[in-house]
Amino acid sequence: MKTISQSTIPELAWSRATQRGQVMVITALALVGVLAISGLAVDVGRAYLTYEKLQAATQAAALAGGAALSTETAADAISAATSYSAVPGDRNADPINLPNATMVSGYPQVKCLTTIGSVCSGYPSDNNAITVEEQASVPTTFLNVLGISSIPLTVTATAAAGGGYSGPYNVELILDTTRSMTDTDSDSQCNSTRISCAEKGIQTLLGTLWPCTSGQSSCGTASTASLTAGANVSNPVDEAGLMVFPGLVSSSQATKDYICPTSNPTTTPYNNSPAYEIIPFSSDYRVSDTAASLYQSSDLVIAVGGGSCSGAGAPGGQGTFYAGAIDAAQANLVANARPNTKNVIILLSDGDANATAIQMGGLATSYPALQECHQAVAEAQKAAAAGTIVYSVAYGAESAGCATDTSPTITPCETMREIASTPQNFFSDYTQSGSGIDSSCISASRPTTNLNEIFQEIGTSLTVARLIPNSAS
Repeated sequence: MKTISQSTIPELAWSRATQRGQVMVITALALVGVLAISGLAVDVGRAYLTYEKLQAATQAAALAGGAALSTETAADAISAATSYSAVPGDRNADPINLPNATMVSGYPQVKCLTTIGSVCSGYPSDNNAITVEEQASVPTTFLNVLGISSIPLTVTATAAAGGGYSGPYNVELILDTTRSMTDTDSDSQCNSTRISCAEKGIQTLLGTLWPCTSGQSSCGTASTASLTAGANVSNPVDEAGLMVFPGLVSSSQATKDYICPTSNPTTTPYNNSPAYEIIPFSSDYRVSDTAASLYQSSDLVIAVGGGSCSGAGAPGGQGTFYAGAIDAAQANLVANARPNTKNVIILLSDGDANATAIQMGGLATSYPALQECHQAVAEAQKAAAAGTIVYSVAYGAESAGCATDTSPTITPCETMREIASTPQNFFSDYTQSGSGIDSSCISASRPTTNLNEIFQEIGTSLTVARLIPNSAS
C-alpha cells in the first residue's frame, strides 16, 4: 500500500524533486544577501566610528590653529594645526583606528573671512580663520567580497581665530569724559565728537560679547520704574559695566547719563571720593546671545549712545586724572567677583593726566598732583598683577603732556602703552584732527587706527577659537 504523499505519476514526482532544488538555490541566495547586509552593517559601522575619530581630530587641529592665529604668524598657526592632526606622530594620532590618516594636500589653509565679524589686519598673519582637511581609509572585511576593499573618508573643519579665556568675563569699561572729548574727530573713520566716536566703539565691543547662555530666553531687562541702573539675568556669561572720569559728585548723578538727561552730571575733584560708576555690571545689552543688535532699552546701551538718548556726555571740569578710576574699577571687579570668571579693564583716553592741585582737591590726599601718569601706570600694573586683563586705547594721544611727571618723564602715548597688561592689549587711534597729536603713537602689535575696528579686535581677543561653517566666506 502506498502512502498519500507518494505519487504514482512520474511527472509529479519529478516536479517535486525540482522544487526541492529551487528552495536550496533560493536559500543560498538569501544567505548571501543576509551576509552582505550583515557585512555592510559591520563595515559601515566601523567606518562611522572611524569618521567620528577623524572628525574630532580634524576639529581639534583647526581649533589649535585658530588659537594660534590671534598672536602668531600664519606659519605658526599652520604648524599648530598640523601638530594636533590625526597623522601618525601628531598629537591626535590613533594607531588603532586611524593608522593611515593623512593631511590633504594644500592644508591647513589660513584665510581672511569677512562674514565672521573679525578684522583680519588685527592679526599678525592678516588672517582670521584656518581650514584643516584630513583623510583616511577604512579596510573592509565583508564588503571586500563584493569588490569594495576600503571606504575612503575625508573631513574638513574651519575655525575662527581667537585667544581668549574659555570662561565668562567681567568687563569694566573706563571712558574719558573730560572736556577734550567734546572736540570733533573729523577724519573719515567717524566724523563726530570724540565722545560719540568712543561710544560707538564701545557699542561694537558689546556686540561681540556673550551676555547669557543660549538656553536663556532673556539676558535681563532693565526696569524703567527704578533708578537702579543695569540689569542682569541669573547666571550671566559676560557682564559689562561703565565707569567715567572725572568722577561724579554722587552716584545719583549717574542717571543723567542713561535716563535721557537734559544736562551733564556734576563732577567733583579726584580726591573728594568721586563716584566713577555709571552702570554696574549688566548682561542686558543684548536680549539674547544670538541677537544681532543691541537692546536699546538697556541702561548700559543708552549710556554709550546706542539707545534713544545721546549717551554719556563729557562734562569735564576737573582736568584729566584716571589712576583713581583704574583703582575703582579693579576694586569693583574684586567686590563683584564670580567663580570661574576673568576680570577685564578697558580704558580709553588720550593719556595726558594733567589735573591741577585744585582739581585734585578734596580733603583726602590719596592721589597727589604729582607723577599723575605714572600713578595710572602703577594702578594698572597692580590690577594686572591680580590677574586682571588690562586693555588701553590711546585716542588722540599727544606728543607732549604728563606735565606733572618730571622724574622720570613720560609721554601720554608711553603712559597708555605701559597701562596695557601686554603689548597686544595696547591700541591707538592717532588719525583724528587736532594739533600736537602724536603720529608715532602706533601699536606695534595692533596697528589698527579705526576705533570700531579696535573695539572689534578687543572683543575678538576675548573669545576663544571656535568652529565655524566650512562655507563661511
